[in-house]
This record gives sequence, structure tokens and C-alpha cells, in this order.
Amino acid sequence: MALRTRSASAATSQNENILAGKALMAKNKMATGRPRAALASIGNKEANIGKVAAKDVMKKKTLPKSRGTTALPEAVKENVTAKKQPTKEKTLSPAPMEVDPMDMTEMKKAFSDSLMAKVEDIDSEDKENPQLCTEFVNDIYEYLRHVERKYKVNPNYLDGQVINARMRGILIDWLIQVHLRFHLLQETLFLTVDIIDRFLQVQSVSRSKLQLVGVTAMLIASKYEEMYAPEVADFVYITDNAYTKSQIRSMEILILKNLNFNLGKPLPLHFLRRNSKAGQVDAQKHTLAKYLMEMSLVDYDMVQYNPSQIAAAALCLSAKTLDQSEWTPTLEYYSTYSEEDLLPIMRHMAKNISKSSTSKLQAVRNKYTSSKFLKIATIPELKSDYIQELAEKSS
Repeated sequence: MALRTRSASAATSQNENILAGKALMAKNKMATGRPRAALASIGNKEANIGKVAAKDVMKKKTLPKSRGTTALPEAVKENVTAKKQPTKEKTLSPAPMEVDPMDMTEMKKAFSDSLMAKVEDIDSEDKENPQLCTEFVNDIYEYLRHVERKYKVNPNYLDGQVINARMRGILIDWLIQVHLRFHLLQETLFLTVDIIDRFLQVQSVSRSKLQLVGVTAMLIASKYEEMYAPEVADFVYITDNAYTKSQIRSMEILILKNLNFNLGKPLPLHFLRRNSKAGQVDAQKHTLAKYLMEMSLVDYDMVQYNPSQIAAAALCLSAKTLDQSEWTPTLEYYSTYSEEDLLPIMRHMAKNISKSSTSKLQAVRNKYTSSKFLKIATIPELKSDYIQELAEKSS
């Protein structure tokens, strides 16, 4: 009996709570015209809704009601009459360059479609070759452009140091001869120069250690690029025993620490091969572009340009010099540079070519006078009026 009584009282209490909740909801509904939200008092939006509803209720209370027509106060009548009167339309001045967003989207899409219609798919015939990675080759080159910006060499980084631009040029000119004597890959040469520039911009060295930095940078680049890198003893011999094996190893540790072991920066050769494929260029144009790129290695004023810029400008100048070829939409798309973007770099390269015969640094020029490189440094087109005009406009 006690259990039944306790259960009955609990059920009664629960029913009373439910009835009380319904009564409270009905009361709120009468006051606001709608059920009240559980968190109506929190937040500006809900608070404003509550105030508007309260004002509406106050307005309804002030209006006298009758079974027939509703009598309106004079003030209300004037407001209603004022609302019924026609108002003059305001003329809005058009906003400058007012364009519908939908139209702008369509314009961009039309421009993109028209540009892509002129761009050739240079990888369409290589889809069966898994080594060429045609499905994501464009993503790979986009990543390489990101990396080259991350490890960019600053302009004028030698300011305030003992080493100057002339010393740097002499060192690199000598390293080009060493590279040729060791029969190393071209990637090794470009990586060597990049390691030197990136190291010297964060670490100052004395004149007596500059050659040590050069041969150590080539040793590191050889280990990274070559299948069979030269031994440390070979670099000791090539410096005429100016440095010991221990000194080269110690400098190797210092360079790698300063570069944080980041040697994966892309080289101009990587971008040149892609651009040459996009432009369907022949061996002569490709070799001339390589000659222009190697000439830029010695030039301290060109360290500020990214490898992708150097490669695109070299190929564009090569094509313009040999047969006045156009920089096509396909080349612009895959290189990401227009001819106008490349013009300042092309002028700088033309200046290097015009001064090559009188320069004291002849390693690159002598290298490209051999038949292995098609004797590209001796072609008459390099003395044309086009090259001279570009060189004169160089700042």
C-alpha cells in the first residue's frame, strides 16, 4: 500500500508539472504571439524580436475595438493617409563601374576559356608513360615554384661583407672549369652556385676561405646529384693542396648546418626542360638557352631572379634571337610568365652576351664554343641588332 501511494503521488506531481508547463507556454504565447524559445533572453537577435513583439502588443491595446468598424485615433489616421499618398521616386546615381557579379563571373570564365582554347596539352601523348607523371606534373611544377620562392637569394646580399661581386665572379668562373674537368652533370653546377649564394648570404667568410667554400659546395652538390661523386682528395688536388681533407669536411658541416640541410631547391634546368617541351623547340634553341642561363651564373646582379624566371627568359630570348619566334599562349601558360614579365631579364642577358667577348671571365664562353655544345657561343645571331638594342636598354 505504501508503494502504491508513493507511485500515485509521484504520477500526480508529474502531471501537475506538465500542466504548469503548458500553462506557462500558453501565457507566453498570449504575450508575444508565439511560443517563447528556451534561450530567448540570450543574444541580441532574440532580444530584439521580443521588443518588437512587445511594441506590437502595446499598439493593439491602444486601439479601441467594436463589433462594427474600428475607430482610429486622429494621429493614426494621419499616418495612414500619409502612407497612401504617392511619393516621388528617388533617382539614384549609378555606382562607378557597376557590374553584375554574375556577369563578372561569366566574363572571367569566357576569358579563361578563350585562353585555354589556345593552350595545347603537351602531356596528352605521354599518358601511357608512368615515369612522366602526366596526371600531376603541373602540380609538381607548382610546388617547385613554391619552393624556389621559399629559398630565394636576396639581391645585394654581399653588401657589408669582405667578399664582393668581383670575387664571387672569379670563383664561379673557376668552378665552371673544374666542373667541366670532372665531367659532372649540369645540375651539379647550378646547385653548386646556389649553395654558395645561399651560404654567403647568411655566413660571412674571409677571402682565404672563399675557394674552400666553392669546392665544398661542389662536393655537396655532387653528392646530391651525381651517381659517383668525386672524392674529397680530388678537391684537395684541384686546389693545389691549399686546403686539407679535414678543412673541407669541417666546411661541409658548416654549410649544411647553415642551409638546414635543405638542398631540394629547383634549378633553372628543371624549368627549361618543361618550357622547351611546351615550345617544341629544337636542339639549337635549347642549347642557346642553356648558354644564356650559365652566363647568368657569373653575374652577381642576377642572383635575385628565381630559377623559373631565368629559364623562361633564356628560352624566350633564344627563340627571339634565332628566328623571332613568338612567346605563345602555351609557353605563357606552362611557364606562368608573359613576354612582358620576362623583358627586364632578357635585357640583362643580352647585356651579358654583348660583353662576353671583352670580359675577363671566359669559362662559359669557351665551354660553349666546342662542338659538344653546337658552338653556340660563336653564332652570328648573338651580334645582331636585336641583341644590341636589348643590351642598351638594360639598366
